[in-house]
Amino acid sequence: MSSGIIGVGHVYYSRSNALCLNRTPQNCPRKISMEKIRLSKLMSELGLCSRREADGYIEKGWVEVDGEIVSELGSKVYPTQKVTLRTAAQNTQQQRVTILLNKPVGYVSGQAEHNYKPAVTLLDESTRWMEDKSMLRFHRSQLLGLAPAGRLDIDSQGLLVLTQDGRIAKRLIGEDSKVEKEYLVRVQGELEDSGLALLNQGLKLDGAYLKPAKVNWQNKDQLRFVLNEGKKRQIRRMCELVGLKVSGLKRIRIGKVKLGALPVGQWRYLGEKEQF
Repeated sequence: MSSGIIGVGHVYYSRSNALCLNRTPQNCPRKISMEKIRLSKLMSELGLCSRREADGYIEKGWVEVDGEIVSELGSKVYPTQKVTLRTAAQNTQQQRVTILLNKPVGYVSGQAEHNYKPAVTLLDESTRWMEDKSMLRFHRSQLLGLAPAGRLDIDSQGLLVLTQDGRIAKRLIGEDSKVEKEYLVRVQGELEDSGLALLNQGLKLDGAYLKPAKVNWQNKDQLRFVLNEGKKRQIRRMCELVGLKVSGLKRIRIGKVKLGALPVGQWRYLGEKEQF
């Protein structure tokens, strides 16, 4: 996985800063800052790890800045400095797993609530998909620190990502995430052309306009939604605003990763070459 660092001569920039080198100030989305920022924040921006993971790596002495180990929490650096993870940190990241689950209706994505079981309780060797091509062997320690990277409502099914890797979690649910999520939604009710246009662009939830979506009919009672945001129960609430009732919802894709033929209630590992 790319470290997120681009070298120009002997100076290193985060990708967002490096893109500004060949642009005018008016066109540059982010100016190169010459103020120091927390090392953990820079590591997160570079895509090296999450901020929480960064603090752990720093404490263990696993982070180098311009070739020197930095082990003091709260240390600040310039965004132009070269940040490198030592081998121990890289090995730790390689051991972390990401699991793709076809979550059934009736399970919550995260912590147990209202007597409903969390999706993670479905994960054991007996529910692993027989066609999983990963060479990884399942063991209970892989459940430690495994957290959902995004929600899927209790009354919805489909692709749920659970990961130990902060880099993947940040890509999928970070503030700047632009990863698409695709859903098949069975609906009841009549939808005018104007309502379909509103679903694509123009609806307002919680006092703010939603980002443009891609919504079209798959058949007479099923819509396809592609979103790049994930407000709580967003699709159901969008449908209510145009007079539709959702009777079934399934997530079939996150970024480049598809649910495919993965059976309901079963799981597989994210492949080594798969990327969201």
